[in-house]
Formats: sequence, C-alpha cells, structure tokens
Amino acid sequence: MSNIRLFFKDTLSLNLVSNLDKSQSRYISKVMRIKTGQSFSLFNQSGEWEANVDNINKGIVEFSIVKKLRSSKSEKEVWLAFTPIKLNYLNIMIQKATELGVSRFIPILTERTVVRKLNENRINKIITEASEQSNRLKVPNLEKLTNLDSFLKSNQNTNIIFGDLNTDNKKLDLKNKNPLCILIGPEGDFSIKERENILKLKNIIPIKISNNILRSETAAISMISIISFNLLS
Repeated sequence: MSNIRLFFKDTLSLNLVSNLDKSQSRYISKVMRIKTGQSFSLFNQSGEWEANVDNINKGIVEFSIVKKLRSSKSEKEVWLAFTPIKLNYLNIMIQKATELGVSRFIPILTERTVVRKLNENRINKIITEASEQSNRLKVPNLEKLTNLDSFLKSNQNTNIIFGDLNTDNKKLDLKNKNPLCILIGPEGDFSIKERENILKLKNIIPIKISNNILRSETAAISMISIISFNLLS
C-alpha cells in the first residue's frame, strides 16, 4: 500500500464503493501517479481504511474499501482560542497546532486585534492537509469568528489555560477530563480590562511559559507543546 492518506468526509465501511472528488482524484492520479490496482488509505473520525483504486474514469478515481486499518480512540479535547494574525504566521500556527493535536480552533476578536477577517476555506484546507500529514484521524473544527466577550460568556465552565506574562504560576494540573482551551492574545496583548474579565472566570488557569514576550504563533505552539507533553507523560 502507498503512504498516501486522504481525509474522506462521508461514512467509510468495509466493501464501500465510491469515488474521490475532483481535487483528490487529481492529486493521487496526476501528482502521486497512483495507478489502477494500487491502494491508499482514507480516514475520518470513524477510523482509517485501506482503499483500492478500481478505476480512473475521466480523471475521477473510483475506489473500494478492502480493509480497516485502525479505529479511532478517545482523546482529551484540546482547543485553541486565538486572535487572527498576519497570514503567513497564521498558516504556520494552524498547521503546527493541528499536528500537535488541537481538536478545535476558536478565532476571537479583541480590542487590539489588527487582522479582523479570516479566510475560512484556506484555513480549513491547511487543517485537512496537516491532519493527513500528521497521521491524525479526527480533523479539527474551525468555529466562526466571535468577539472575546461572547467567547467568555459561552465558556464559563470550560477549563481555560491563559498564557499570561504577568502571572508567576508555571504549573499545570491536567487531571481533569474536561476539554482544555488554550487562550492566546493578540500581538499587542489583551487590554487591562480584557485581562480582568478573563481572570474572573472560575476555571481560568493563568500560566507563564516564558519570561520573554512571545509572538502569538510562538506562544500558541509553545503552550500546545507543553500540554501535549504533559498529556503523554
């Protein structure tokens, strides 16, 4: 079997006969040069499956599922609440956060957010490609852009890990089975009022990960890495 893995949004099951969309068909037939009779893998939240190329008809790859390779496992939910940043840095942050196991992306607007729009199609494409590359089964969700006040109101009972340069806390307790949400501020940090509102939440966990001032994407990747390491320990 080839090392090609693709995300398939529809239901997968043994002996399923179906076809890839135009973009995926072009990728594996023209870019990866896969031929009829060869196999590749398809995955989604239900697991990963071996698919055989039955035919390539007018550029569309027709396949059949021949074997289940693995089932999905229950994992601790890790979310990332972030403010939009410049495109190149945002792309890197989304890609690396997906590779490191983030299951939900929550974009938020703050007083000091400079970039106030998101290209959702582009971000979802990066998320899918990073999931394919990193051997994940569950492709993270991208939520709609919201403001900080709405985010705080809807996450009153969520365990939020707040990257805060002004705290002395450097310890994390990850024994709670509830989802964890990492909250990262904009390049100019949260305003004084915003920080006060964040710290009012009962399940907030402020933590300092560096004595240096980090860029938003660096802070996000660092926080996720620390949490991932602790969850594996």
